Amino acid sequence: MNTDALLTRLREALPAERVVTDEAERVAYSYDNSRLQALPDVVVHAAGHDDVVHVATCCHALGVPLVARGRGTNTTGASVPVAGGVALSLEGMQRIIDYRPADRLLVCEAGTLNGTVQSTAGADDLFWAPDPTSGGYSTVGGNIACGAGGPRAVKYGTARDAVLGLRAVDGSGRTLVTGCRTTKGVVGYDLTRLLVGSEGTLAIVTEATLKLLPRPALRRTMRAAYRDVESAAAAV
Repeated sequence: MNTDALLTRLREALPAERVVTDEAERVAYSYDNSRLQALPDVVVHAAGHDDVVHVATCCHALGVPLVARGRGTNTTGASVPVAGGVALSLEGMQRIIDYRPADRLLVCEAGTLNGTVQSTAGADDLFWAPDPTSGGYSTVGGNIACGAGGPRAVKYGTARDAVLGLRAVDGSGRTLVTGCRTTKGVVGYDLTRLLVGSEGTLAIVTEATLKLLPRPALRRTMRAAYRDVESAAAAV
């Protein structure tokens, strides 16, 4: 990889402090919550959609591997830069762009925390269905990339059922806009559901339109005890 050429292109549009080459700082982006670890050659901190476009365009032109990541809470190793190249962090992209409680939708950047969405929507007795174990500090983009669901998926479905539309960047740097801002949207190919769960292999999600639901009027806690693991598995 021609590191000098890559750095020159990246710094054409990005501040120097957001293009990181110091090894000590790169180590923090070499692993996620899996057991995998691989050191990226460069870490780039995106501040918005246009930054992601620039990074993807540069990597595509130079044939450099590119891996996007949020908070790295996933256990699949999907955000580990196993081939080196660029680790693109979206954790700084945390803006809530639009919030319409009457329409039950919220538009936010990919780095927005699941917990932030829940607290914002919760003020109007709404919630976003995905509730992974890392929900308080995992990002919306990460939840979408891995198709997160959590226990609530049994009733409300996974992230595929909770996203109305996306703004994303493909591997060549082109911007994709999918879906709609209505509960019903049946025209054309359902590219939104295709991108959800694709782990960044098809495009990097930068913004998402989330489908909110009314908070249940009542919640109950149930405890179930089983004599052994086999019995518990059979019940599930």
